[in-house]
Amino acid sequence: MSLNRNQASETSKCIPSSRSAGSGSHIWHPYTRFSQLGDGLLQLVRGEGIHLFDADGRAYIDGISSWWCMNLGHSHPAIVAAIQAQASELQHCILGNLTHPNAEQLARELCELMPDPDRHVLFASDGSCAIEAAVRTAIQYFHNQGKPRALFAALTDPYHGDTMGALSIGYMERFHRAAHPLTFETRRIPAQRSRHDFAEAVASFRALCEKEGSNIAALVLEPLCQGAAGMRMADPEFLRQLDAICREFGILVICDEIAMGFGRTGSMFAFDQAGIDPDIVCMGKGLSAGMLPISTAVIKDSIYQTFADEGERDCTLYHGHTFAGNPIASAAALATLKVYRETDLMVQLSPKASVLETSLEGLVDHPRVKDARCLGMIGAVELDATPEQMQQIQTRVRDKGILLRPLGSVIYSMMPLTASEDEITHVSEVLCEAIQAEMS
Repeated sequence: MSLNRNQASETSKCIPSSRSAGSGSHIWHPYTRFSQLGDGLLQLVRGEGIHLFDADGRAYIDGISSWWCMNLGHSHPAIVAAIQAQASELQHCILGNLTHPNAEQLARELCELMPDPDRHVLFASDGSCAIEAAVRTAIQYFHNQGKPRALFAALTDPYHGDTMGALSIGYMERFHRAAHPLTFETRRIPAQRSRHDFAEAVASFRALCEKEGSNIAALVLEPLCQGAAGMRMADPEFLRQLDAICREFGILVICDEIAMGFGRTGSMFAFDQAGIDPDIVCMGKGLSAGMLPISTAVIKDSIYQTFADEGERDCTLYHGHTFAGNPIASAAALATLKVYRETDLMVQLSPKASVLETSLEGLVDHPRVKDARCLGMIGAVELDATPEQMQQIQTRVRDKGILLRPLGSVIYSMMPLTASEDEITHVSEVLCEAIQAEMS
């Protein structure tokens, strides 16, 4: 039976329930235990501002910006308009031996956001692929100079994506143990004991470099905040000291700004707060404010220039993706950058960050709270709690119309940057009430 256009339109509106049946769905839900599928999952059908709406019309505050990417909220009109306009002009154009205006302009604007604009942009489609591009670039950079290096260094409990290169560097035992036989060797630096206690970690990295520095291609890190590790936060001085050691031993610095970039930590990029100049900066998520998949590795020209082919010597980087720099995704990213500029969003973040920090202060003395910490628009509460208690806290806040997602024993909020101070306070109050109720 076929449907005419009007019938199809009406049928699409007939969604029977706000929950999809767990056993009837053909979706393999990422990072979701089978045991969580039994009662069906909340089915969301629309987004507007900081809210998502289920099939019954109930609004929920998107407390984690839909996996940390919806910086400007849902359905931002300027970005929607840019997507619609571009979709009618040029839908796709590969960047292999071709180019298009949106990619050219976006690359230029991203380079201008760096400490100096002498860089080139390697486009990818998601954060993990941006890390893969950075890793390939770093390895071949040393190979091109006839000085190959085979190792990478990273902090303990990092997360850089789920493709094999990114997974090798960002290996997390609880996520990736089955894939361990396929990973390549990465040297680990002990994470800082706390935000301001990092002397041991710095000393460990220096000792590693003194022993193997001539074979380490790059240090890859999430600057100032390790997200999947439970929003583990660091002092900018920690980043400065690691960067200084890398410069001493000729090691590239790759900053993974995929989750932390574009205002999340209170500045355009987290590394800005440390005053460093990374060799490669990986971006994603907030680059298009989560509206379409696009990511980049922004690479210093001193690296880029070693890939020139001279005579029979071919140093070309044979790495790329079909949808890298897609015109529609690039249009979304350009519109996003324009909103960041024209609304002066970064200036507005400081008072919002203060509100977030103040709103969580009441939990500091709770006997079951190990730590309550904030960085920019990230608020995290680490608890002495069982998995069941964490699940119950998540349920309590969802029943109050707020979507949060625990990371082990850490419950956190990463609201859209456009959230008002009152909305930030409301989410924090509901979270505090749920923790008090469950942990009393």
